[in-house]
Amino acid sequence: MKPFPGLLPTIAFAVASSFCLAQEPVPVPDPALVPVPATEFETGVLLSAAALLPADLLKGPSHRVREQVPTDGYMAHFTIDTDFGVFTAIGLPQVEKRIIEAEAVGKLVATSKSDLFAEGLKRSIEQPIDAVKNIVTNPVKSVKAAPKTVGHFFGKVGRSIGRGVDKVADRARSDEPAPSVEEVGGGIGETAKNIAGFDKAKLDTAKQLGVDPYSDNVRLQEEMEKVTWAFFAGGLPLRIGASVASAGLAVAATNMVGVPEETYALTQSELTLLDEKSLTKMGVSVADIEGFQRNPSLSTTRRHAIVISLETLEGVAGRGLLVQLANATTTPQQADFLVTAIQMLAERQRSGSAKYSSLKVIGRLPSAITATGEQHVPAPVDHVTWTEGVAGFAQRTDLGTEPKVFIHTGALSPAAAAGISAAGWKIVAVPYPSR
Repeated sequence: MKPFPGLLPTIAFAVASSFCLAQEPVPVPDPALVPVPATEFETGVLLSAAALLPADLLKGPSHRVREQVPTDGYMAHFTIDTDFGVFTAIGLPQVEKRIIEAEAVGKLVATSKSDLFAEGLKRSIEQPIDAVKNIVTNPVKSVKAAPKTVGHFFGKVGRSIGRGVDKVADRARSDEPAPSVEEVGGGIGETAKNIAGFDKAKLDTAKQLGVDPYSDNVRLQEEMEKVTWAFFAGGLPLRIGASVASAGLAVAATNMVGVPEETYALTQSELTLLDEKSLTKMGVSVADIEGFQRNPSLSTTRRHAIVISLETLEGVAGRGLLVQLANATTTPQQADFLVTAIQMLAERQRSGSAKYSSLKVIGRLPSAITATGEQHVPAPVDHVTWTEGVAGFAQRTDLGTEPKVFIHTGALSPAAAAGISAAGWKIVAVPYPSR
């Protein structure tokens, strides 16, 4: 495999900083690091998509994964050409999700061209379901009748929503062209959709597609909202199951996205409240819980995944430290890295591969101490090469006297494996956590 230097510096730095424990560059070397001759270092390499992904995921009805996959010394950077634009993904878990999302967008686009979609759109304008009409004609009563779990969505209900609906209805009665679904959704407003139960309908759409309802894939979110609103406001059932995809992708979706059932069953507010109660029970401070809920890098799904892992680590001291670590993430890439690292520890605890007594934070990495005194450091990576950053991490002298275990996904280059071992680490290779 040939070297691939200078790759994607911004993203590489974000992931590398999470892994290598570096904060901001400083002019004075960290005394905890042992210098390594620069001549021994490697660079990232160029990998083949076919070597990383099963054949049925490389190409589908709506997508094709580019064959060349550069790495930055830690993670693989994928590019996916789709019928709806170019998607990018960092790491195997994310590329698998993006592939499913590309096919989901294809199914949504096809649905939006159907006769049933047109009928739903027409109904949503001419005779909206009672829940939507009540928002417009009797907003005060609708607010009082809404569940308390979504009370914070009611702040600006009133004339602005009424004006939006009235404008759409007026156009429907005139000779003007029918409004687009974007205008229908925009006229109602996001708040009204939530009041009317649109959030529940959208969760059902996401479940049928097998995707994360809180994905940061903008195109997926746009298409889910368009299609769900036309059917929901028109009072028609939406059926867009995974059977539309190829058999391989339909099966893959259930294994790769890994969204817990309650994520589809509960609204965002309900799920947030559930997680808050769980963290409070763990003894996490109110301030840390608030920071956890407000961090824009932590989507609803990411937060819930962390909480589930921490619940699995019941009885292990220091769970609040990992919440603080999550609060310190500043990008979705860092958050995904941390989520998976915590999942790795939880899976080893659940499977009996390890029994942890306490959790620690090493720079920006989580770690766990076993009952026998080993320190386990999880590294959810794709392909590690012996870079200066990896060498600096492996050769830290401030990790204490406990035996150190480097638990990694993906592959290590021979030089990386030799260097990490020479620094006194035991190396354990594991698959990515089940998703």
